[in-house]
Amino acid sequence: MGLDVGERRIGVAIGDELDLISSPLTIVQRRDGDLAELRDLALAKGIDRIVVGLPTGLSGREGPQAALVREFADALVAALRPGTTVEFWDERLTTAVAERTLRESGTWRRRRKGEVDAVAAAVILQGYLDARRARGLRTWKQDDADAR
Repeated sequence: MGLDVGERRIGVAIGDELDLISSPLTIVQRRDGDLAELRDLALAKGIDRIVVGLPTGLSGREGPQAALVREFADALVAALRPGTTVEFWDERLTTAVAERTLRESGTWRRRRKGEVDAVAAAVILQGYLDARRARGLRTWKQDDADAR
């Protein structure tokens, strides 16, 4: 599962069973109970790894927003079932890519504002999945399938 953590909303994406393709799933509003909602989503989807987009500047340095996302991720880890892994992935320019994707798909501007967070989460997760595949790393699902 991929997350794009913002101040008002959290975009959520999910990977397919082979960890090849990510898709936007939903948006969770930032409020009391958002961690429980994410935990419940992870449990319902059988998620064992969550990739959180880490905002960095174009130079690669982390700023105040990255510190807030790290704090959120720490709280998320505490809310998740034991054994669920949380990893960070560079989210530079993902919102711009998500907005362009929605614009090119013809999504109306009014709808785009709400959907951009989930699409950005899918961009984050897709980058993570592609990088793992390029490095030859597999998830437990693929290892399990290979053993059969």
